[in-house]
Amino acid sequence: MESSIEIDFLGADHPDLATLAVAHGLPAGALRAGTNIRWESRYLTATRKPATGSTTIGVGDGDLIYRDRGFSSPEPVTAAVSFVNPNTMHLVTTYGNSVFEEEIKLVGEKYRTRQTIATRAGEEVLIGQYLETRVLDS
Repeated sequence: MESSIEIDFLGADHPDLATLAVAHGLPAGALRAGTNIRWESRYLTATRKPATGSTTIGVGDGDLIYRDRGFSSPEPVTAAVSFVNPNTMHLVTTYGNSVFEEEIKLVGEKYRTRQTIATRAGEEVLIGQYLETRVLDS
């Protein structure tokens, strides 16, 4: 799979952050910063259709990130975030009785690894590890 990703920084006064905060039941100015992310993924060997999407992510005080929608839900979701070290981020997102736990690790300037474990009702339903390579447009 090959994905093109565009990321735009959002300052505290950006209207998209105010909209995101209100969707989470927070005051409009509660989020300090965020991003708008857009992507298009193409499958190189399979005949599946390209996947496109976008999401808005915001951060406030504390250890939560706020998203306008989840991976498996169109509703706003939060994820608990922590940093194991400066290059490794740990995320835990809960959807009803499902939990997605991810660890994302930067490896040098060109690579990152992603490990995802999804559980439903306490039983593992997905365990995946991915290597992602950064390719910059010239």
